[in-house]
Amino acid sequence: MSIGSVLDLLRPDFPDVTISKIRFLEAEGLIRPERTPSGYRRFSIADCERLRFVLTAQRDQYLPLKVIKEQLEAIDSGAATLGVREARAKADGPGQSSADSGARQVNAPRRLGVVPTEISPDDLRFDHEIRLTRADLLTQAGIDEKFLVDLIRANLITPGAAGFFDAEDVTLAKTASAMAEFGLEARHLRAFKLAADREAALIAQIAAPIAKSRDAGARARADETVRELAALSLTLHTCLVKSSVRSSLGG
Repeated sequence: MSIGSVLDLLRPDFPDVTISKIRFLEAEGLIRPERTPSGYRRFSIADCERLRFVLTAQRDQYLPLKVIKEQLEAIDSGAATLGVREARAKADGPGQSSADSGARQVNAPRRLGVVPTEISPDDLRFDHEIRLTRADLLTQAGIDEKFLVDLIRANLITPGAAGFFDAEDVTLAKTASAMAEFGLEARHLRAFKLAADREAALIAQIAAPIAKSRDAGARARADETVRELAALSLTLHTCLVKSSVRSSLGG
């Protein structure tokens, strides 16, 4: 799960939890989510269980993070005390095992708007610190110079001002390369780019008034609105493509 998905699962029980809070707990070493090659966090059910344990211990027992971390280390080593196990049971809820808790978390509905999304707004957060040279991009994407030139000419990939690329460019190049195996050249993919530009323009038009507000945090709210709308847009696009493919196959 992405960090946004984890946030959706935790907020019904912990309304004050934020993405920044989860990142802080990670920085303190209380959770250790995996990272994708692009640098995005991916959380398991076990990670969610640890977060629930930490948040419950803070809320109900007012324990400092140092003590909570020691308890988690005891659990990890199999030397948890009765008190720790009771706290863990409390985090799962009355009469509910950890396995039941995990199942409940998996089946819990997403809370972005009113629609369950396949894409989380957190997936739309960009890491501007990742800078790849042209050679890095070619190597990581597994493409040749000619194919990269075609992608740039088709305006599918645009190098930064200093000529660097980012992780999204790698993903795009890999995807375009996979589609090329079906006979789709870079020029054929311009339609996807034009559609994406139109969707982005519509989303920006909706978020612009929020960004222009003089209220504190207006810019942050506008950015979050853009991410939420983009996630919904991608989910809508996926549903429409699935529906069209099903119709074309007579399903």
